[in-house]
Amino acid sequence: MYPPNGPTFKGDVSWYTVNLDLPPSKRWTDIITDKKNEVSSYVTVSSLMVDTLPYPFNEEIRGIASVSGVPLGEVVLFNIFYEVFTVCTSLVAEDVNGNLIHARNLDFGLFMGWDLKNRSWIITEKLKPLVVNIDFRRNNQTVFKSTNFAGYVGMLTGIHPHSFTLTMNERFSLDGGYIGILEWILGKRDGMWMSFLTRSVLENATSYESAKALLSDTKLLAPAYFILGGNQPGQACIITRSRTHSINPLQLDVKNGRWYVLETNYDHWKEPLFLDDRRTPAMKCMNQTTQAVSFDTTVYDVLSTKPVLNKLTTYTTLMEVVVLTFYNFFQIFVNVIDIFFYIYFCNYINVQKYAQWNNLIINTTGAS
Repeated sequence: MYPPNGPTFKGDVSWYTVNLDLPPSKRWTDIITDKKNEVSSYVTVSSLMVDTLPYPFNEEIRGIASVSGVPLGEVVLFNIFYEVFTVCTSLVAEDVNGNLIHARNLDFGLFMGWDLKNRSWIITEKLKPLVVNIDFRRNNQTVFKSTNFAGYVGMLTGIHPHSFTLTMNERFSLDGGYIGILEWILGKRDGMWMSFLTRSVLENATSYESAKALLSDTKLLAPAYFILGGNQPGQACIITRSRTHSINPLQLDVKNGRWYVLETNYDHWKEPLFLDDRRTPAMKCMNQTTQAVSFDTTVYDVLSTKPVLNKLTTYTTLMEVVVLTFYNFFQIFVNVIDIFFYIYFCNYINVQKYAQWNNLIINTTGAS
């Protein structure tokens, strides 16, 4: 329920600044100094590819390694991990006044170790302390804002003020990120790392249309979904990418009843995997709300609904580009039995809370 509270809400994401006027190796010093222990705790394996990565990302990575004390190769691996392992839900909706709302849950850590004691994915819990909001500035002016992991120089979620919003979801494909990374290692480097592309787009594109062209046409190392929102009614789309080109883009079309676009990790023209169907519950919730959608009454609740919110969720983001709204929250998936215990505890203290938490059960367990 919005404003965020209750057993799923775990707090706001802290803010930092990255000064793009500094040399690349110095830009992340403040963040990594503050998050040094968390970065060291997360990164546990090695890779030695930094010399092959494009500028300025390679120099930023060198600076992060220097400040954190984590071996350079391990920081490189931390930065390429997301080419193959992110699982997400993103949506852009247009309300009755023509305002665009862009939101996402970022899920990460599937099959990367299960903590039996805490009933959670190990990597997911390691990542949460690394989540930060970053204001990227040049000449003392904001260029773009992002929610990110400390030490990760690519972008998964961001807003270019008053121009466009952007999120990236992984696309599962036989021609996947592993192949592109292998080709890169073997010397074929004509493709772009997808999170470096989103970083470049957020930093350099100046409009929805220019961002859309770059995301549609740039050759990639890995397939992806780019979910893009603009600053005018009707400006929202899902760009489904192979490594070489865009496939069957889906555009917002309010006149024909498509007032939102929603992407998880499956092609929008195909049925999602039945074991991982976050799309159907999310769309059911959106359809029940109709176009009277807003941050405080709808979108946050949709992203807080099981299974859209799950044990892999690391953060939730809400964005409106025109008014430059950029909210980010930590959430935690709570099992039904945990929720009932929480309700009992709240009722024991204050019986007046019953209706509020009863509504929480409905939102969190699938109905909307």
